[in-house]
Amino acid sequence: MAGGGAPGLYTEAVMLLGGAVIAAPLFKRIGLGTVLGYLAAGIVIGPIGRMITEGEEILSFAELGVVFLLFIIGLELKPSRLWTLRSDIFGLGLAQVIITGAVLTALANTLAGFEFRAAVAIGFGLSLSSTAFALQVLEERGEINRRHGRKSFAILLFQDLAIVPLLALLPFLAPAVADDGGNHLRDFLVAVAAVAALLFAGRFLLNPLFQIIGNTGAREAMIAAALLVVIGSALMMHVAGLSMAMGAFIAGVMLAESSYRHELEADIEPFRGLLLGLFFMAIGMSLQIDVILDNWLAILLAVPVLMGVKAAIVYVLCRLFGTEHDVSVRTALILPQGGEFGFVLFSTAVAMGIFPLETASQLVSVVTLSMALTPLSVMLGRFVVRDEKPEEMDEDFKDAGADVLMVGFSRFGQIASQILLSGGSDVTIIDHSADRVRSAQKFGFRIYFGDGTRKDVLEAAGIKRAKIVAVCTQKKEITDKIVDLVQSEYPDAKLFVRSYDRTHTLELRARGVDYEMRETFKSGLEFGKRTLAELGTPEDLTQAIAEDVEKRDAARLLIQQAEGIHAGGDMLHTRPVTPEPLVKPRREAKVYVTGDGANTAEPAFEEETQ
Repeated sequence: MAGGGAPGLYTEAVMLLGGAVIAAPLFKRIGLGTVLGYLAAGIVIGPIGRMITEGEEILSFAELGVVFLLFIIGLELKPSRLWTLRSDIFGLGLAQVIITGAVLTALANTLAGFEFRAAVAIGFGLSLSSTAFALQVLEERGEINRRHGRKSFAILLFQDLAIVPLLALLPFLAPAVADDGGNHLRDFLVAVAAVAALLFAGRFLLNPLFQIIGNTGAREAMIAAALLVVIGSALMMHVAGLSMAMGAFIAGVMLAESSYRHELEADIEPFRGLLLGLFFMAIGMSLQIDVILDNWLAILLAVPVLMGVKAAIVYVLCRLFGTEHDVSVRTALILPQGGEFGFVLFSTAVAMGIFPLETASQLVSVVTLSMALTPLSVMLGRFVVRDEKPEEMDEDFKDAGADVLMVGFSRFGQIASQILLSGGSDVTIIDHSADRVRSAQKFGFRIYFGDGTRKDVLEAAGIKRAKIVAVCTQKKEITDKIVDLVQSEYPDAKLFVRSYDRTHTLELRARGVDYEMRETFKSGLEFGKRTLAELGTPEDLTQAIAEDVEKRDAARLLIQQAEGIHAGGDMLHTRPVTPEPLVKPRREAKVYVTGDGANTAEPAFEEETQ
């Protein structure tokens, strides 16, 4: 029989899941991101609706979402790649924590009137940003591997490390300090031992563990082992006084080169997404509306000051460390908020009597509101900085001009040019990507930097001399623009064009180009042939089927030219060929296409007579 609290537990679960299902897609649709949606759902369920009042208890459990997030990020970072970030982690990250903490300490002491000891705890507590919020926003926008994403991650990683010395600092700020420092030395040694033990386990124990479990074929045991590793490593770090997220991150890095990495990521990902959403909702539920209303003016001033000061310091430090303006701005707008580790510092400071509980409640409100405004600060980046511009090169067309002028040196163009060059044809190639031009020049290609949509560039590249203009650009709209330009200005030039898809093929044929080829058609045919052959179909029959599919496709395109894209549907499929029984060979099989478009095959064998 179910316990008395079970119905209430299920009701709370339904409300949380319902809030997530409604708010996250809605906020994502209107461009504010799922993080802000989870926060809004938590605020409605908690302080506004009073449907759930145990926000702090849910938050302590939902922090596992941050733990899982750091584990998955660790899986993506091999130790060698992490080593390349060392200057950003221990240089930029260290400078950010120290300078931001010092500036915020001074502001808390002079402007807000806190005594120095309380100001230090407040300043360094607010110097830490939210790993969960920042990384989730970067992941949603697909920017975690871009330059500002890597900078942000390096700073956040150092902040996770900094929580240990900052917690060790608090006893010295307490009103009665009678500690000789021995306990802090012991705590430090315990933390070092815990990290060393985790590194040893990751290096020598985890891979054999997963190999043994993997050989059993027990899928549920692999999921349990993955959860055990993540939660166990996090708990080990927590017992040692370190961040739980840091423990999971180290475990992830240790498994980054494991052959089980992708399976572990797939096992953990559902838990990570669900618990991280619950974490953001719990932040919203723990927001104290009455504290905000009683101190609304102070909080209203503190939130923009905090975000402005942190963003300005991060920007200046990035610039001092040699980072470009745009990357520095984007990094600064990712990290202006307070962080979840600030909650830990503030609660510890209250327990040690550094400042009262009311002050901690105001600080938690400031941090929470700054978190809620983070997606908006990131969106501000769209207006403050422009998208990264492609690098430009000087346009130099000396000695340009050949029988074939190729516009665009994408993967498609690279393969086509090798055929032409191997056949002894002279090819002039132009491309608007400086990186591709430099890379191709290293391999001896005759390639020039230029925009193929400009008439003067085509002239300089020798279009009047070219017998064929091969348009191999990737984007449909760019291809169409070049085709229109060549047809209007150079009507005698033969146009061979890379087509984006079937619809584009029909559009190009309507324009009257001399030849077009869908970018994936031939490779798809060849892939299907090889797959069919691997399944045991005879080689001659496989070839005949592929040729028949190609003929049907060509015939359907002719019908679609005349009747529209939806015509010719009856020619999409061929009738499967049924193999005959294995009997005495008579002659080779031949495949014919009948008038109704179906495949028939002459019997390859005839039955033996008795």
